Amino acid sequence: MSVGQTIKHRTQEIKGRITARIGLITRNRRLQREGRTDRVSGSLEQAGDKVKEAFRH
Repeated sequence: MSVGQTIKHRTQEIKGRITARIGLITRNRRLQREGRTDRVSGSLEQAGDKVKEAFRH
């Protein structure tokens, strides 16, 4: 897992948290949904990279 990928996935997760929070504050369900999707996607990509790394060693 490269540092670039780690940063990319972590940034996506943080962006999702922020977007979901803004959606919650503004009561905008679309933003909440997008934020949740970004957060989960970033987390899954991080987990996938960790599994790949585990099988390499």
